[in-house]
Order: sequence, then C-alpha cells, then structure tokens
Amino acid sequence: MIKDKIRDLISREIEAIKNIPIDGTIGGAIDLIYQQVHQKRGKMVISGMGKAGQIGINIATTLSSTGTPAVFLHPSEAQHGDLGMIQENDVLLLISNSGKTREILELVHLAKNLHPGLKIIALSGSNNSELASEADHLLYTGGPQEICPLGLTPTTSTTVMTVVGDVLVVLLMEKIGFSREDYAKRHHSGYLGSKARNETN
Repeated sequence: MIKDKIRDLISREIEAIKNIPIDGTIGGAIDLIYQQVHQKRGKMVISGMGKAGQIGINIATTLSSTGTPAVFLHPSEAQHGDLGMIQENDVLLLISNSGKTREILELVHLAKNLHPGLKIIALSGSNNSELASEADHLLYTGGPQEICPLGLTPTTSTTVMTVVGDVLVVLLMEKIGFSREDYAKRHHSGYLGSKARNETN
C-alpha cells in the first residue's frame, strides 16, 4: 500500500518534469546572461521568497561554481540596503511560482528605480502574472499541481524549478566552454575538488 503510494507520488513528480515547456525561451535567457555577465562583466542576482528562495540559493551557488558569477539577494533584505549589490550590467533571476509574491514584485520596482535598464528573467509557474509581464524572459515551469494533499505546500513546483535551474546551469557551461580545469580552480576542497584535479577515483 505505502509502496504504491510512493510510486504514485514519484510518478506525478516525473510527469511534471516531462511537462516543462520546451519552447526555446531558455535559449534567449542564456544569450542574455552570456551578454550581460560574460561579455559586459555583470553578474547574476537571484532572488526568491521562502522555498523559492532556497531554490534560488542553490541555483546561485551552482552557477558560481560553474563559471557564471551569481549571488543570492533576499528580497526583504534588499529593502534594507542590500539592493546596493545590484549593478547596471547584472541580470536579475526572480523566482516565484505564483508570479504574485509581494516582496519579489517590490524588488522589481526598486531594482528598476536603481537601474532603469536592468534585465530580468523570471522563473515561474504562471505565464499570466505581473512578474511575467515585467520579465525580459520568462522561464515557465508549466504550473504543475503540487503533490501535497492540500495542494498548497511547495513540492512539485520546487522540483520543476530545480530542474529548470539545472538546465540553465548546464547550457551556460556549454556556452562558455567551461572545463574540468576551470571547475578545479573554483572548487579547491573536498571530494569534488580532488576529482576535478584527477586526484581521486
């Protein structure tokens, strides 16, 4: 009984991943990041509230370790001075499943007031929201239903956000020709650092 339930939950998560729209939008986002970060020497500034923010931290650290400088900006802390980390050539990657998160929408307006031409990429489960309309590129997850029995707890939505983040990372690595040697320079310690330097099997 419990095994069947587990299989069903996993199957629903897998189905949500398979239903992520493949519409070419991510290609435009990759080109934008390459232009702003790798040619104009900006950085990725990633923000999200709650569980979306935790996904954002993961994406930011993974981008940084694979050759695309990125930082996480907490949307509430942004209103208390941290907004100053944003520079004109940066790209904001804003994560909100609903596209209606108040703190994220406020961050859009504050950031554009600071740098009017700032480029924005949204990662969201809504393609018809204020955040979607503010973005230069929308990475739409398909808006999957949560496997939470209440339909409320971020579960499936954060799974697909993580997958889209991974796709973004891998495509950028390929775009910039990121090598094992490049990885080793950024990841000195631990098992992965040793493996990158061919010091361990």
